[in-house]
Amino acid sequence: MRTLTNLIIWLGMLIVVPAGLRLIGGGPVRRVAGHWYWGAVPGAVALWLPRGPVAAALAAAYAALTLLLAAAAPARLAGRRPTAAAPARLAGHRPTAVDVAVGTALAAPSVAAVALVAERAGYALFGFEPTVLVLTVAHFHFAGFAAALTAGLVNRLDGGRPARLAAWSVPAGTGVVLLGYFTGEAVELAGALLLTAGMWLVGGLTWRHVRPGTTDLLTRALLGVSAAVLAASMVLAVSWALGEATGVPHPSLGWMAATHGVANALGFALCGILAWRRLHPAPL
Repeated sequence: MRTLTNLIIWLGMLIVVPAGLRLIGGGPVRRVAGHWYWGAVPGAVALWLPRGPVAAALAAAYAALTLLLAAAAPARLAGRRPTAAAPARLAGHRPTAVDVAVGTALAAPSVAAVALVAERAGYALFGFEPTVLVLTVAHFHFAGFAAALTAGLVNRLDGGRPARLAAWSVPAGTGVVLLGYFTGEAVELAGALLLTAGMWLVGGLTWRHVRPGTTDLLTRALLGVSAAVLAASMVLAVSWALGEATGVPHPSLGWMAATHGVANALGFALCGILAWRRLHPAPL
């Protein structure tokens, strides 16, 4: 399970997040994106080293970079975003669902990176065991960054009420899941249900509105895979959260990594981000 989880995290750190950052506007984000591999490569190497000071120091390089990225999140969450007339500075606006989705995407890698530093140091952060910490690293690269970014992209392209609802519910679901880590399985289940509802909306809108809008066959195929995978993979997320909250039989963590984790990383996030890059949208 650990080897598979490490490979999933590698995909998020080295491909999905840097590719996704190119879809976000603003000078600070672009500067961090331009130096991404200076932190991501040491962090990726740290995953394969024994726990200890060296692994923790390499992971800390990645954490420092993600914290620089997270520093751009408050402005977006407050509704200050780049405009065509002033791309180098932030113009004041009332925050929209797209702003909240982008702000969540910018903040999510830092949550993953802090968990990575603790896990590589062998420190039980907030009392969480290493398995939970490493799964948190994976979760916030994909259900955090990729999901929120995709919800924002769909909302900006579609603009209808379901798309706005998706762009609000995905960040909210991610936040409630994080809260559930500290307050109990019932809250985590509520977060999983909210996140799943948002992701199903994202998948449905991608299939019905985004995919038909392109004539490029490869882009259509990538969008189709990304949307279809969500329909199945999020069922697994709900079944696991429900089992944890109620005690009913549910998949093991190893099975979840091999099914839900792989499907979301390859099918949803990688295919989806590559498709959006091929669509060449204006930066969020």
